[in-house]
Amino acid sequence: MATEQEALSHELVAEAEPRYLRRQKPVEVRKRKFGKRTWPFYRRALLVSAVALAGGFVIYEAADFFLYSPRVTLASLDQVEIAGNHYLARQTILEKFSGDAGHSILRVPLDGRRASLEGIPWVDHAIVSRIWPNRIRVEITERTPVAFLRNGGDLGLIDAHGVVLDLPSAGDFKFPVVSGVTDTQPGLDREQRVGRYMELLRDVSDVKPGAADHISEVDLSDPSDVRATLAGLNQMGIEGLDDQGPVLVHFGDRDFATKFRVFIENVGQWRATAGRVDSVDLRFSKQVVVNPESNTSNSSAMNATARTKPN
Repeated sequence: MATEQEALSHELVAEAEPRYLRRQKPVEVRKRKFGKRTWPFYRRALLVSAVALAGGFVIYEAADFFLYSPRVTLASLDQVEIAGNHYLARQTILEKFSGDAGHSILRVPLDGRRASLEGIPWVDHAIVSRIWPNRIRVEITERTPVAFLRNGGDLGLIDAHGVVLDLPSAGDFKFPVVSGVTDTQPGLDREQRVGRYMELLRDVSDVKPGAADHISEVDLSDPSDVRATLAGLNQMGIEGLDDQGPVLVHFGDRDFATKFRVFIENVGQWRATAGRVDSVDLRFSKQVVVNPESNTSNSSAMNATARTKPN
């Protein structure tokens, strides 16, 4: 009996022992080996690295070629091709590229060179482009002059926008000479004055074709009075009118066609009455004053006999 109780006691004690006091099986730590599953990653990494190195090398070689190779260098300004310049000297254009000689054409700032070219009065518009491997092309659109410009003792040219141009060494121009416009005046003011001059030429040509060819000078100094000198009136087909020299005509600032029609229809009569007509003032709506620039005594007599209502 005692033996059975002792056995049972030993069993109870064994069951009551904490689990943590029991010997546990050791955990086996496995080391990951360099297996086949990792090779694709390393191959991709090596491939990417090789491509990056090759690309960097190609970029470096390309940059070195395009920036420093003699094959793309603007060695001489003779490599600058110029088209469209008729009156503007080639040397004036080449001066804008003097700092680019000896450098790669890739270093030529095209927009900057275009802006500097358009700063030349004769240049209305410019296009600058690269021609590989080592040339620059410049296409010039020059301004179109519409008159000679007398500025003091100097004679130049002027375009329809009032831009003052130097007289080129070569050129065959047949324009009237305008005065009263200077490069010190605001650009808009110059353009408006030249605009009245252009309107005068257009209106007199509409009244009598070829009449603009007989305008030798136009004074634009007074914006309210365009004064034009007409020469060779006997060649305009006006009957009974011989050539007594040029006539200065005050046209005012508007309605040039109507005033010119009054002039050509009545100048013969005015000459018959006054004997000689040196100037005519057409600014007044219902009368014409002949020889207003004459001295006081002659002017009064002429005005009294020569004031005529326009037809």
